[in-house]
Amino acid sequence: MESTGEGFGAAVRGVVAPSGETGGTLRLVRTDDFDSLDPGNTYYAYTWNFLRLVGRTLVTFDTAPGKAGQRLVPDLAEALGEPSEGGRVWTYRLRQGLRFEDGTAVTSADVKYAIARSNYGTDVLGAGPTYFRHLLGTDFDGPWREPDVDGPVTLETPDERTLVFRLRAPFAGMDLLATMPSTTPVPRKLDTGAEYRLRPVATGPYRVASYTRGELAVLEPNPHWDPATDPVRVRRAARIEVHLGKDPHEVDRMLLDGAAHIDLAGFGVQPSTQERILADPALRAHADNPLTGFTWIYCLSSRIAPFDDVHCRRAVQFATDKAAMQEAYGGPVGGDIATTILPPTLDGHRPFDRYPVGPDATGDLEAARAELKAAGMPDGFRTKIAARKDRLKEYRAAEALAAGLARVGIEAEVLDFPSGDYFDRYGGCPEYLREHGIGIIMFGWGADFPDGYGFLQQIVDGRAIKERGNQNMGELDDPEINALLDEGARCGDPARRAEIWHTIDRLTMDHAVIVPYLYPRSLLYRHPDTRNVYVTGSFGMYDYVALGAG
Repeated sequence: MESTGEGFGAAVRGVVAPSGETGGTLRLVRTDDFDSLDPGNTYYAYTWNFLRLVGRTLVTFDTAPGKAGQRLVPDLAEALGEPSEGGRVWTYRLRQGLRFEDGTAVTSADVKYAIARSNYGTDVLGAGPTYFRHLLGTDFDGPWREPDVDGPVTLETPDERTLVFRLRAPFAGMDLLATMPSTTPVPRKLDTGAEYRLRPVATGPYRVASYTRGELAVLEPNPHWDPATDPVRVRRAARIEVHLGKDPHEVDRMLLDGAAHIDLAGFGVQPSTQERILADPALRAHADNPLTGFTWIYCLSSRIAPFDDVHCRRAVQFATDKAAMQEAYGGPVGGDIATTILPPTLDGHRPFDRYPVGPDATGDLEAARAELKAAGMPDGFRTKIAARKDRLKEYRAAEALAAGLARVGIEAEVLDFPSGDYFDRYGGCPEYLREHGIGIIMFGWGADFPDGYGFLQQIVDGRAIKERGNQNMGELDDPEINALLDEGARCGDPARRAEIWHTIDRLTMDHAVIVPYLYPRSLLYRHPDTRNVYVTGSFGMYDYVALGAG
């Protein structure tokens, strides 16, 4: 790898401190815990990035900086998928010599079981995406309800190395889906259900040596990983430690003091640390400020009063003080004011502003009051906001939101929840939200894969609403939007696809169930001892597969 030298933003432009050396201990740090180390039960981008060290998927993203990191390359598969029948059937063939950490061979049945448990076993798992269930059909109740059934009949394994996906309708982005952690093979005999999160079985260069939730996870070399079968990964560190459950300011201290190399979450340092880094040339030289590819949003539940009235939702849109919420992230270094759901990094993004909040982005209070009057609530109403306090910037943004809404009589109490179980038990559980009267859910969203479908489908498709691990928190179910998603999925014309995604963005904003407020930038700090550091376009954060320690 060619060095881009040191300096502010160097890891956005290319590779910082390239090195072919191996060994040492790479230390990562995190405020809370992983949502789950189970590749079939996770939905945080940083976990997906990290799990590439432990598990391999059918297809993956290239280990390369910037936009090149979005390039699709075969991983477990010998080649990218082979489409037939107009994109309705896709075939993948596994490489020879693939093994689990105990030395047993990886077969197509292990990949099929992984997809079956993650997409159809939501009674036990439930936190991850279910694209395959939607595309393959639902004539299977899951491996725990139907243990004697070999998964969905529309996913065939004619031999130990071949998988044939027979989809209900053509899908142009199958190779993008094949990058998802849910295609990481799982040996059925070693599956412990909900407890698999504690000890996933490795196919990548590292295995989980130990894991104490909320404290420490340790990765050590997987003795049966064969680099000859893996064109993507290089095992650079002899050991990887992930220190968990640290206070946000303690995370920053560990990075600056050298107790940790990288913050695993990839959301950047706290505002006070931002100021210190930007003011000190020596520290600034080891920082990067990429546009992440996410949109920071909050959702308004259309099934919880008073947000079952679109005028109440629109009142909140107009009353939002986006400038104050931006300040919670450290001002412009923390991101750009957002007016659309799709971020600027994706095809389909077109600038528009359905609910202008004034030239200073502090809110249009008169427009908000007019919407409250149209709802028959001129004096406002009460609601609750769910936020993750260990994500301190998000929590402070929620407080800024509440203060802004109070100006028009909307009283919003901010409740704090842990990020580890946020989707599985709280914000992603519609019943919990209804029982506790939580109408506003703080959220951040990035594409499951770099495409408009990968960004939008899980958060706006009515068919994606789930009892647990729900990402469509507004519980939007619009037949026109659902049909457009299906059209975009089939469409092979990039220009038409981009126009479809833009149309969905506009239609969703009309419903007002999602409030975008920031296209985030992360002020990331890389300790000087870190090697092979670059920001990858596939995740908008450092590529954890590439990292080494000096």
